[in-house]
Amino acid sequence: QVQLVEAGGGLVQAGNSLRLSCAVSGRSFGSLFMGWFRQPPGKEREFVAAISWNGGTTDYAGSVKGRFTISRDNAKMLVYLQMNSLKPEDTAVYYCAARNVFSTRTAADYDYWGQGTQVTVSS
Repeated sequence: QVQLVEAGGGLVQAGNSLRLSCAVSGRSFGSLFMGWFRQPPGKEREFVAAISWNGGTTDYAGSVKGRFTISRDNAKMLVYLQMNSLKPEDTAVYYCAARNVFSTRTAADYDYWGQGTQVTVSS
């Protein structure tokens, strides 16, 4: 079993930055493909970013490309989401997710989920 715990959310003003982290435990982190998703108020969960097991491949939603960066530290069993130039429309609960095979943009493909962390961006 895999446990995921997100941290780093909060309230920020538009234009500022936040870094989310996801701590992974329970099995070999180095073999997991990781993703970040978010769920804005009243909307469905949506893909944000994904990263391959070794960090060599990343993928981003168009709405965050160039502003957000996903990365991982396999030694520390952590995955990060650096969020720059935040906008009010980035307000959402952010979730970390993991799966055993290649990363996808589809939430239903992921096997493990964290509890989520709230990010609120004020204008």
